[in-house]
Amino acid sequence: MEYDFIVIGGGSAGAVLAARLTEGAARVLLLGAGGRDRHPFYHLPAGFAKMTKGIGSWGWHTVPQRHMKDMVIRYTQAKVIGGGSSINAQIYTRGNALDYDEWRQMGCGGWGYEDVLPYFRKAEDNDTFDNRYHGKGGPLGVSQPRAPLPICEAYFAAAGQVGIPRNLDMTGEVQDGVGYYQLTQKNSRRSSTAVAYLRDAEKRPNLTVRTGAQVRRIVVEGGRAVGVELPEGVARGGEVILSSGAIGSPRLLQLSGIGPADHLRGLGIPVVFDQPGVGANLQDHVDLFVIAECTGPHTYDRFAKPHLSAWAGLQYLLTRRGPVASSLFETGGFWYADPNARSPDIQLHLGLGSGIEAGVAAMPQGGVTLNSAYLRPRSRGTVRLASSDPSVAPLIDPNYWADPYDREMSIRGLKLAREIMRQDALKPYVLAERLPGPEVRTEEDYFNYACAHAKTDHHPAGTCRMGADKEAVVDTQLRFNGIAGLRVVDASVMPTVVSSNTNAATIMIAEKAADMIKGAA
Repeated sequence: MEYDFIVIGGGSAGAVLAARLTEGAARVLLLGAGGRDRHPFYHLPAGFAKMTKGIGSWGWHTVPQRHMKDMVIRYTQAKVIGGGSSINAQIYTRGNALDYDEWRQMGCGGWGYEDVLPYFRKAEDNDTFDNRYHGKGGPLGVSQPRAPLPICEAYFAAAGQVGIPRNLDMTGEVQDGVGYYQLTQKNSRRSSTAVAYLRDAEKRPNLTVRTGAQVRRIVVEGGRAVGVELPEGVARGGEVILSSGAIGSPRLLQLSGIGPADHLRGLGIPVVFDQPGVGANLQDHVDLFVIAECTGPHTYDRFAKPHLSAWAGLQYLLTRRGPVASSLFETGGFWYADPNARSPDIQLHLGLGSGIEAGVAAMPQGGVTLNSAYLRPRSRGTVRLASSDPSVAPLIDPNYWADPYDREMSIRGLKLAREIMRQDALKPYVLAERLPGPEVRTEEDYFNYACAHAKTDHHPAGTCRMGADKEAVVDTQLRFNGIAGLRVVDASVMPTVVSSNTNAATIMIAEKAADMIKGAA
């Protein structure tokens, strides 16, 4: 069967595209390599704690990070319908308005803040705000946390003691400050794009959704993308839209012979189109954290005990509140490592427990975590192939701290997190800092600590860069430069990673792309 559009990737962007493009008569095939989101952990907000530990993930890692003592970092990438929106911590942040204005200044006309704001609003069904910055009635549930704890208010007070103000809406007019994050939740359940966009769209006769469908390559004939090769044969379409994410999209392009020619030839892959920008420009937020032991049962760690875990499940079923209703990282904020930065360059996430993510230490008596991430890295990495075999994991190299400025700002962010955790307002809740610990004092100590404990913030971007220059992978309509009938629509097109979590921005990109595609059609 031939389709008008074949969308490769059923994640945050692909699900949006499939839903929007089938609002008319267009025939759309959506292909997802992962499975369905049937497991309850995909829908319970606290299920995030299981996601970085293997559920719904490809199980990939970075290559050794040469600027971090060859540290290898677990790199969670979604392998389930809904993509990152089905496994993330549901934090709804958009970045800073100046991020998008910088995109416009870099040659991405039509992508300034005032251009993209209507698409953020179009996506939203916000349960709290309805104003210039927020919308109601869209597919995506956006809500305030249902399960805050008293330690959250103590955290706000502690931040105030170091000069950071409270902010009631960090996706509104001003990003600066600490507060409760809005969450992609509706009725205390995760609002993934699989639920918010695809669930109703799948009832349409012009949408075909296939999960467990591993695309081997994009088929290009006469300089035009005409379909995709699957294990059982070729599906043909009028336009191919690649939405497999900042790792998956450049990976599939290279498997299809589209990318840096020398790299492809070295793996025995016939070169279809030489484009050095495919898989280049990888950016990500690296995360450093403070973990403190608590003076009592002030966080959700206490519910790790089986009988309390069962009680929490019952509480959720009856009230839609309690630990199961928490994303576990619904408190945080934005502040400055560089006081002269044009907007906040550090993001904080308060984890209501310890050992929440894979590889992060748990406190036997219960603890609290404060993550910090530098938001505008200067370092650039790559996504390359290890083999021409599609089953082999890609070589993911964020190249963290290749620019020494990133290292300096990251460590400043960690110092800020430590300072907040030491304030008097948190003393009733915090017994003592356990990580980094009192022995970490010098710059060398901080560096060594980071090289033992750093993790990704799960925000890769930029590997199929959008731009108006000839080196850009896609143009400002997200059309692939040099191959007709092919677009890329996901976080990989970001020229620079936004100054926050990336899920909301990815959904916005897909909403805007759907309108552009419909207009072109």
